[in-house]
Amino acid sequence: MNIKRIDPYRALIPREGNMKIEAMIYISENMKLEEESLQQLRNAASLPSAYKALATPDIHTGFGVPIGCVVAMPNEIIPCAVGYDVNCGMRLLTTPLMKDEIDSKVLADSIRRDIPLGEGKKNLKLTKSELRLTLERGVKGMFDWAKNHERLLPLWNDLEMETDYHHIEDMGSMAGCVEAVSSKALERGRDQLGTLGGGNHFIEIQEVKSVADEKIAQAMGIRKGQVVVMIHSGSRGLGHQIGNDYMPLAAGASREKSPDRTLGFFRADSREGRDYIGAMHAAANFAFVNRQIMAMLARRNFRHYFGNIPMPLVYDVPHNIAKYEKHGNGSFWVHRKGATRAYPPERMKGTQYQSLGQPVIIPGSMGTASYLLVGTDGGAESLYSVNHGAGRVMSRMAAAGKVRRDGKIIKQGRITDEMFRESMKGVYLVCEDRHAIKEEAPDAYKDINEVIRVVVGAGLAVLVAKMAPLAVLKG
Repeated sequence: MNIKRIDPYRALIPREGNMKIEAMIYISENMKLEEESLQQLRNAASLPSAYKALATPDIHTGFGVPIGCVVAMPNEIIPCAVGYDVNCGMRLLTTPLMKDEIDSKVLADSIRRDIPLGEGKKNLKLTKSELRLTLERGVKGMFDWAKNHERLLPLWNDLEMETDYHHIEDMGSMAGCVEAVSSKALERGRDQLGTLGGGNHFIEIQEVKSVADEKIAQAMGIRKGQVVVMIHSGSRGLGHQIGNDYMPLAAGASREKSPDRTLGFFRADSREGRDYIGAMHAAANFAFVNRQIMAMLARRNFRHYFGNIPMPLVYDVPHNIAKYEKHGNGSFWVHRKGATRAYPPERMKGTQYQSLGQPVIIPGSMGTASYLLVGTDGGAESLYSVNHGAGRVMSRMAAAGKVRRDGKIIKQGRITDEMFRESMKGVYLVCEDRHAIKEEAPDAYKDINEVIRVVVGAGLAVLVAKMAPLAVLKG
């Protein structure tokens, strides 16, 4: 495949074959690229009305389009370019505590008792009316039901909630349509709020290791040595089912126009397109509320040990979502799959971050650093988008192998027990499946430091702080 290196942080796939536009990749010469992920990016650039297709430094093979991909279309909506875990996203809470003031093991074990880890787990069961309010109004809708819920009533604080939703992208509320969500999706989501999920989802208790921009960090309440909490989760079974429901429909709707059968799309103004957008927004609201509830539960556990300490929300940002945005002289459906919006100050007018730029939260992998950045004007060329994480360098099966339920190893993984222990040295790990956890081993991911070097070097975001894990909770 023809790839042209532009500078140390950018490479270009020139327009060729069926491609309608060229495709940019933010990548260094030290980072490897998968042929399959590049072909998926080429396919995205071959969509009939493609305005822009690009890849962030964490690019790796996904379904339909690569993970770490941004695709913009004027009037088309692409379910697979959002993904199955609609509004999977990141949330960062600060504390007034320093590393030597806490026992991260005690706190992690305590949080585990409140927040179920792993796939298929249940926690808060909602009535039909509570679920409707959640899907239609997101975090704002919680004011109409959560303060009266028996599990959440003891955790409720009007002022804290009011402050929180001003620190969430879209204030945690999008125009969700319950009627566009299947009964199966509703059933899957009814009792999953307040659960983490499996795969790469996590809760981490972290220490701020270094601060790169003191002024911005201070404005966000961040300082070196401080303890912070990071939450990574999404829309659980409800969002996954919405993907299951709409991706085949999109493939059928665009069969003769799409460059690949997995890359289906709707016209955004069609009945099916409007339904998908309403369902996607509903799943996004569910994910916002899910992270809000987990934050409330994490606060409860910290406050059990340290009293009623402040634990303000820095920001909550999605990385699997499509939004209608103005760029250049037009407006487009910008799909970010495994990619995070990174608006500069100008585009954050009317929000808490109009003088700083949008906070960007980029985790590495368990055992490695995570980063806090803010968007800049230089991000215009990427439609103000950056990566959502480090990105995989080996598949889950390659990393962990395959094991039967009775414990017999069918295929040996590349991550040995010794490698895993070494990579997690000094980090307290709480997980559900001691074998499957190797899928998420640091060695299965790209070097997050190199990834951040590309983002900053390309001028897409400004580095604010670096955090390191003290304790990790995984499914």
